[in-house]
Amino acid sequence: MSGADSKAARKQQFFAKLIKLIDEYPQIFIVGADNVGSAQMAKIRHALRGKAVILMGKNTMIRKAIKGHIENNKDIEQLLPHVRGNIGFVFAKGDLPEVKKKLTELKVAAPAKAGNIAPVDVIVPAGPTGMEPTQTSFLQALNIPSKITRGQVEIINDIHLVKAGAKVGPSEANLLAKLDIKPFAYSLVIKSVYDNGSMYDASVLDLTDEDIIAKFRNGVRNVASVSLAVHFPTVASVPHSVINGYKRILSIGLATAYSFPKVEELKKAATNAPVAVESKKEEKSAPKTEAKKKEPEPEPEEDADMGLGLFD
Repeated sequence: MSGADSKAARKQQFFAKLIKLIDEYPQIFIVGADNVGSAQMAKIRHALRGKAVILMGKNTMIRKAIKGHIENNKDIEQLLPHVRGNIGFVFAKGDLPEVKKKLTELKVAAPAKAGNIAPVDVIVPAGPTGMEPTQTSFLQALNIPSKITRGQVEIINDIHLVKAGAKVGPSEANLLAKLDIKPFAYSLVIKSVYDNGSMYDASVLDLTDEDIIAKFRNGVRNVASVSLAVHFPTVASVPHSVINGYKRILSIGLATAYSFPKVEELKKAATNAPVAVESKKEEKSAPKTEAKKKEPEPEPEEDADMGLGLFD
């Protein structure tokens, strides 16, 4: 078999395998595989054995296979916009959060390479570096304060060397290599999820039952608010409408002679409430009155007695 024939045969095998997996597995993770080596990929495959199947390939071949199978399964057309960059497919059944956990926890520490985008902040800690005193100029070029202690270079303060999202420069990469610091950890990154004909973001898998119930309650509350505002009854708004109507009937009963048992209870409560308040006020004011009585009163003069006697 010639080289061209063997290449065509390998392509056909890849197409057949991809189509078979799409038909067999209803759920697919679209994963990014940047900075993931072959050794790490082998570990991930081993960890997912029996739970999921990983398939990597050229994007052109993946697109061609999907387009050729759309007539049999129109839903997979949603996969095409996501086939870009260094991606692969993880085919799964059943418990997607468990598969996601396996994918994300298998991280491997990696050195910082020049030109890479830093996924996290890189902090170089203060302390001895193990570098010889002749290499202080290397640190000075990066504006890193240092001193010589016991025959080796020591960094004085913690240094924020690279910010998350910034490109790693050659000097920063060399320094981290000299200090034997591997600041980054890489794994397969889940970009999107295809689940029985639906596409959604991977963050949906992080939702707990409590989160879902809370979102459902908020949705019901919003529907009820809109329904009440436009006076359009719905299942969500009917309980509120009934309660509001009942409150209005009670208000009318309190303001008029119209009555029924619940109104009578409210009327009695309204009648007794001021009495209770007055009695409390009297109890509080009683000690003050007694105190006033204890104070000696000045002896009234005769004119004062005459005036009181005349006008009483």
